Formats: sequence, C-alpha cells, structure tokens
Amino acid sequence: MKRPDTTARILNAARALFEREGADGVSMRKVANAVGLSAMAIYRHFDSREALLKRISDDSFHEIARHWDAHRHGSDPITRLLATQRIYLDYALAHPHLFDHAFSVRREDARKFPEDFQARLSPTANVVHDVVVEALQHGLLRDGDPWDITMTLWAHAHGLIALYRAGRFSFDDKQFRAFYDTSMERLLDGLKS
Repeated sequence: MKRPDTTARILNAARALFEREGADGVSMRKVANAVGLSAMAIYRHFDSREALLKRISDDSFHEIARHWDAHRHGSDPITRLLATQRIYLDYALAHPHLFDHAFSVRREDARKFPEDFQARLSPTANVVHDVVVEALQHGLLRDGDPWDITMTLWAHAHGLIALYRAGRFSFDDKQFRAFYDTSMERLLDGLKS
C-alpha cells in the first residue's frame, strides 16, 4: 500500500488534532511533531496555520456535499431534502469541532448570503438548492426563491443543532434526532404547496 504524500499526512495529522481539540489545538508545531517533520517544513505545504485550517474546513464542506450528493437521486425531492438535513445533523454530532469551525465561527473567508450562494460557491448549499429547485418544479413547495428556501432550511437545521450543542435541550442524541426530524418535517410541511 502506498504511503500518503507529505501534504496528505499533514492534513491527516491536523484533522486528528482538530477532531480532538478544536481549532485552538492545531498548531504547526503539534502537526509537525505528529508527522515527524520540523515546524518549518510544514510551511512548505501550507503558508500559514490559517491556510491549513481553511483547507480542513474546505475538505469538510466537500465531505458533507459528497454525502448529500449521494442522496440527490432516487426518492421524491421532499424525502431527499429531509435526508440532507439528517446528514447535516450526523456530521455535526460526529465531528463537533469541524462543524463549529465550518459553520459557527466567524471567518474572513466564510461564504456570504446571497451573493456567494447564488454564484454557487457553497458545495453544501448547492446540493440542497438543486433539490429545492426540483421540488419547486414538481409543485411540491410553494413558489419562492430557491436560494431563500435553501437558506430557510439551513438556518432552521443549524439553529436546532447550535442550541443542542450549547446544552439547551435535555435530550440525549437519540431523543434530539427524533425532535429534529419532527421539526424539519413540520418546517417542510409549512413550505409545501
């Protein structure tokens, strides 16, 4: 089996640190120690700690988008919209530090609504948007701007997850998942035509 190249090893080590300790736990020195390089050698692959964190975030966006894209075909659009929102929850619970950094931390490179979304710069929102467009074309949702509807779905899902992660629910994960599903279904019922 081929050994991963140095960049991949750096990313794997940085992501492992990120998963355990969050963004604050990722330093060039810790990553270098984990990979067996000098801290200065890391800079040949990533200009800065921020560039390394951005790459981890970008990779996580693409990871979510791939999972969502796998649900693009098949069942009806409403079922697929619910599936994308469940995957979002799965990701948040499985990778809380990555989720927080990708979706909850203020960053200069964060995509802005509506211009970046309408320019299709968000790999995750693009998948949801395309299913919303399909649902609108089939008359399953009330007429509206597809990007506005996409953002409404995301804001609802994200708000629930943020509240759960902040300890505002007395549910365990299983109970929260049930509440989350019901809440998302309720929201979609209100958006149906």
